[in-house]
Amino acid sequence: MSHSRHTIALPAGYRHADACTFHGRDADALAEVVDADAGRIRKGVLLGGVPTLIDIALHADRAECVVESDGTVSAAAIHDALVNMLGLRIDPAPFEQAVRDDPLFGPVVARQPGLRVIQSATVFEALTWAIIGQQINLPFAISLRRTFIGLAGRPHSSGLWCYPEAADVARLDLDQLTSRKFSGAKAETLLRFARLVADGALPLDRSDDPAGVSERLLAVKGIGPWTVNYALLRGWGYADCSLHGDVAVRNAIGRLTGGERPGMREAEAFLEAYRPHRTMAAAYLWASLNQPAG
Repeated sequence: MSHSRHTIALPAGYRHADACTFHGRDADALAEVVDADAGRIRKGVLLGGVPTLIDIALHADRAECVVESDGTVSAAAIHDALVNMLGLRIDPAPFEQAVRDDPLFGPVVARQPGLRVIQSATVFEALTWAIIGQQINLPFAISLRRTFIGLAGRPHSSGLWCYPEAADVARLDLDQLTSRKFSGAKAETLLRFARLVADGALPLDRSDDPAGVSERLLAVKGIGPWTVNYALLRGWGYADCSLHGDVAVRNAIGRLTGGERPGMREAEAFLEAYRPHRTMAAAYLWASLNQPAG
């Protein structure tokens, strides 16, 4: 087992609740255990095939992180996962400045300044979560995700389960998923995607150009624009994802503008005005659904 400690500086006004809420979605805590009051996040994830436990303690100005791996994991993979989990890839300040006088977003941002886009620990986790969550409600998606981790993941020596990597998912049979409430189409897409990644045919490099990433992913049967944009947001931390295909985003646009929920084309046109900050626009639209109307 390898053990390492990492201290990551947090920006002024960092919102602990954003990270705790995102990583604490599964109340059954198979692969993540979150104590929001204490500002502590524990997550299991496979990194380079090695079960790894990431333990993050959030303080006012820093995150103290302890990483315990049942083997050897590269320092780069660990750092990558920590930056993702803390949501430090996208600075919200440029968007907040751009919309300070915007009649719709100005008040939304003023009520929740410093909102962060928290990411999945790995790009593969973000993409599989996007595929799992396609066209179903959040509680059902979280239930399927838990099943998925139990089928393809592995336990860390601490007992916490670890989110799988492509090679782990590629070994599954279709009926292992479909017999556990996955639709045939969703199961086929997950396996097709994982096998392409495991075979090296579909690289998921963070340094790749978003347009190239989108093109490669859209060529995979079962992966559409919403999945690609959500994965760019949660996996790559790309600052200009258009989430016009997201029902909650469109609900929020309708609520903010005082009209009906717009169609996808209308929502896409609405979001165009907020280039190159459309990811933060989506984040604030989601957040606005928890704020009082008007």
